[in-house]
Amino acid sequence: MTGARLLRGAVGAAGFIVAGELVIRFVISDDLSFPPPSVILAETVRLLADPDFLAGLGTTLANWAVGLLVATCLAVPLGVLLGSLPPVERAIRPVLEFMRPIPSVAIIPLAILLIPADGMMKVSVIVYASVWPILINTLYGMHDVDPVAKESLRSFGFGPLAVLARVSLPSAAPFVATGVRIAAGIALVLAVSAELIAGGAAGLGVFVVQASSGNRMDLMMAATVWAGLFGVVANLVLLAGERRLFQWHRMRTGARS
Repeated sequence: MTGARLLRGAVGAAGFIVAGELVIRFVISDDLSFPPPSVILAETVRLLADPDFLAGLGTTLANWAVGLLVATCLAVPLGVLLGSLPPVERAIRPVLEFMRPIPSVAIIPLAILLIPADGMMKVSVIVYASVWPILINTLYGMHDVDPVAKESLRSFGFGPLAVLARVSLPSAAPFVATGVRIAAGIALVLAVSAELIAGGAAGLGVFVVQASSGNRMDLMMAATVWAGLFGVVANLVLLAGERRLFQWHRMRTGARS
């Protein structure tokens, strides 16, 4: 099933590339300021030998990884705490619902003013954007815990911490993993967006801005392709980890439906 799905995806991507090549070369051939896919793909491969691009990509991925890790370490304990204390969650929920829809890109100028350190500013923006999907999914996971299982442990004399460790956390873990996977894509978007707006010494967004200044549309699109490819790979890796670790959860939800 997975192999067939990947094959269909590859065929769809190849068809899109061929269609784009034909349209640009034969329909809008009078204006080749936008390079055809063949040129973009050639530059995409060539960038693998470009030290400036590789350095920028490494900076972006480092900020992405640190921001996602910090967001996970903050959001999961907070979600578990709020999910375990319903009165506290009800008191704080309006604040969460107010802050969550604020576009994360909109806080980048504010972060530039408040945090002078370039790397810290970008990581902070990534953390802010990534916290919400992990936190909300952790709360959903805590709400989904089987109350019968919790009461069964309590009837055998287990305390709150034991119930949390033996029932609540394992039950909420698949939801947390889904939140991390969603947050990974958001974190990548914010990592590049912060570099596009704030600039810096290196980064994928900085590379795109420099290519734009030199009117190198091919380099801009090639760097964008690498951002998209990394997002796809990260999503596939995390999704494969979810399926491997939480197959029991998929079977249970399948049985419910």
